[in-house]
Amino acid sequence: MARKADLSLAIGLAEMAGGTREWLGLGRREVGSLRLIVVRGQGTGEFMERAPKWGAGFTFPLARTILIRADAGDPTRILRHELAHLVLSDAVRTRVPLWFNEGYASLAAGELNRLVALRLNLSVARGRIPGFFGLNRSLRASEPDAETAYGLAASAVAMLARRHPTRSLDPILGRLASGEGFGAAVLATTGSTVDRFEEEWQRDVRRRYGLLGWVMAGGLWSLAALLLIAAIWLRRRRDRPRRAALDEGWVVPEEDPPGPLDEPCRAP
Repeated sequence: MARKADLSLAIGLAEMAGGTREWLGLGRREVGSLRLIVVRGQGTGEFMERAPKWGAGFTFPLARTILIRADAGDPTRILRHELAHLVLSDAVRTRVPLWFNEGYASLAAGELNRLVALRLNLSVARGRIPGFFGLNRSLRASEPDAETAYGLAASAVAMLARRHPTRSLDPILGRLASGEGFGAAVLATTGSTVDRFEEEWQRDVRRRYGLLGWVMAGGLWSLAALLLIAAIWLRRRRDRPRRAALDEGWVVPEEDPPGPLDEPCRAP
């Protein structure tokens, strides 16, 4: 479903959504039937009323509906993320927390830029890492907070994979697909309860994306540039009275009319 101007885009996205492909930790799967809506701006309708204003794409698993905003980034990347939500919802037979849902979709869609962005996030570098409850809230908060939260969610899901000897999500997703509870699946595949894993993940984020990583990723240069701009502005502000004082009393003498020897030369 799309307006006439976006019909070609919608058809291309629909073709992309079809077929069978490999999904992270879930193997080869077919997405199956779905309703795809392409809009621009805030849009209208019942689905838009339930979506955050800053969002670029939304998945409604029970209605098997995906909504894509054509003017909010790369539509193909957005679709990959939303399809990952739908595939995960079809695969697991138990409830999973929001941070796991969003973190999986980010990793499955190949959105590694969100992990890179964590290295440039000063709040993360300073050790301000929320718990999973706070992370869930941030994922539905304002856009700047949500962007950081998506990166943190992806890092948590990536750590779940690293904690298993296979270093993959296959074991935990297999347990969730069989109907095992999320807490039990985390304990069986990592050896830690969810609460214990939360603490271990927070320490891991501080180690991986702390101040040293922020500096190495270019944060120090950005800070230095801002400090340089501030120093120039303060210097000019401080020198303004002195420059004004120097300008007082200056009189520019009038030039005498040019004499015969002062005539400009002309080429023959």
